[in-house]
Amino acid sequence: MTRAIAIEGLTKTYKSGHQALKRVDLSIDKGEIFALLGPNGAGKTTMISIICGIVTPSSGTILADGHDILTDFRAARQKIGLVPQELTTDAFESVWATVTFSRGLFGKAPDPAFIEQLLRDLTLWDKKDAKLRTLSGGMKRRVMIAKALSHEPDILFLDEPTAGVDVELRRDMWALVRRLRERGVTIILTTHYIEEAEEMADRVGVILKGELILVEKTATLMKKLGRKTLTLNLSEPLSAVPAELAEWPLELKGDGHELEYSFDANADDTGVPALLRRLEGLGVGFKDLNTRQSSLEDIFVSLVHQEGEAA
Repeated sequence: MTRAIAIEGLTKTYKSGHQALKRVDLSIDKGEIFALLGPNGAGKTTMISIICGIVTPSSGTILADGHDILTDFRAARQKIGLVPQELTTDAFESVWATVTFSRGLFGKAPDPAFIEQLLRDLTLWDKKDAKLRTLSGGMKRRVMIAKALSHEPDILFLDEPTAGVDVELRRDMWALVRRLRERGVTIILTTHYIEEAEEMADRVGVILKGELILVEKTATLMKKLGRKTLTLNLSEPLSAVPAELAEWPLELKGDGHELEYSFDANADDTGVPALLRRLEGLGVGFKDLNTRQSSLEDIFVSLVHQEGEAA
């Protein structure tokens, strides 16, 4: 598989002494959707900014479609489209002029038909002559996406693309991402909407305090770390978990009306049958039971918690 992004030994230390990135090594394949997850201040935006040539790395090498971002910056940057978190547009320009100008900045020949289709895809066509200052926040976000795609990049970075936007834009955004992926565009996104990463991404990377602590296929990660939670709705509330149930990691919730048991769904012995037999033997009845598979958010929170304890 050909690499779209190849990062080796990437670090970034600011003059203040703050180490934003600590030796990051990462490869992203062409046509892949890669989600970068991490809390605020973890280093996500710094990493993207370095790859896009906005911030200078302290050390390391980065290749974008085979082009070194430092020694072959122009060729590398032409391969990349960036949708930043912040809305930075000329308030007095029209939508059409803004997107067309952005295409020209990358040396691309004018292509009105392409720009028209792009604006239509982003539900911006009826706003093509509108001044940016007259647009809503959601519409301005669409313009930022159009600008990033105006020069037909092979690699697209989406830095918190759907943060604070309406449901309609989020739906349009992910429909567009799927179409771009079908055309072979590589997409790297950071997001706090973990359910989107779970649904969209081929692989997930977790970054914490400047370190890439995990990179894994989304499905594999869910299988490897995902747990199930069994919730028993008790017939009568308990004031405490009976001592006879100490061998199971149980939690009492819902004012004593719910007994919760977390277990490894892939284990040969989940412990569930034995638990139910023991409850019956103790005369602890329940009206209902249900199981829930851990989400990527549960896994992410668990990983961050583990790293915090290790530190």
